[in-house]
Amino acid sequence: MRRTRWAVAVLTTAALCVTTTQAVAINSYNATPAPERTEVGAFVALWDNTGDGVPDRFDWVCSGTMVDDDTYLTAAHCTDDWPAGTRFYVSLEQDFQSLLDAQVAAGRTPQQQADALLAAEKIVQGDPHQDPAFPGSSADSHDIGVIDFADRAKTPQDVWNFTPATLPTAGQLSTLGARALDALSWTVVGYGTQEAVNGPGGQTHPGGGVRMKAPVDFNALNKAWVRLSMIEPQGNGGACYGDSGGPNFVEIGGELVLAATTITGDTPCYATNVVYRMDTTSARTFLASYVDLP
Repeated sequence: MRRTRWAVAVLTTAALCVTTTQAVAINSYNATPAPERTEVGAFVALWDNTGDGVPDRFDWVCSGTMVDDDTYLTAAHCTDDWPAGTRFYVSLEQDFQSLLDAQVAAGRTPQQQADALLAAEKIVQGDPHQDPAFPGSSADSHDIGVIDFADRAKTPQDVWNFTPATLPTAGQLSTLGARALDALSWTVVGYGTQEAVNGPGGQTHPGGGVRMKAPVDFNALNKAWVRLSMIEPQGNGGACYGDSGGPNFVEIGGELVLAATTITGDTPCYATNVVYRMDTTSARTFLASYVDLP
């Protein structure tokens, strides 16, 4: 299961539609708004969902983080397998869903919605790139991508004030080891939906489109992965659909380090967030073409 919002829409469209009221992201329990995480943004796309050559969908679909002035880190499965002509944008607005709702309420087409938010500097258009080794294997999926603005006239830094996230040094998580990582504070941030809600039609995942954060707890360190607990009675929150590509920060020596990005977990979004490490050779090899690594 990948935590992409649009990829599962074919199977559960009603479950993943966002309400028109103030929404919450991440899990509904133990989560709070994250206006201070100005480097974390929504991954937004405009695409043709029917194959007639006319864009008919405009929506946020994933999450991600600015790791320098013109590079937005996300997951490869967020940039992969889109219809020809899809356009990609990033928004660093705290509440993107309200902006989108206003466009829909005004009766604008998806193309008009994108054009209006672009003109209002609520989104910035960029170019997608992903690790060519994706989807890799279960040991290392190479599930890492970026939206790059280096060849664009306008970058997120021209529109929003933010400090890029700090990436880990090579092998930093391995050097610290599981015991030390378990003693540190972990936080997941993203724009995704809530955990599953049972209803007459089955499970739905309401909410999303608003930048939220929640504490998570370290479980295990693998070659390419960190496993984090989202269990509510332990005081944790967690990630869900639409949080793919978003950051999982760990506080090391008083500094927030973007240790890993959200990739997958349990289907109802109650138990485990499985996140892709940023300190591995494979992740750093890909990122080296876009950012200066620590």
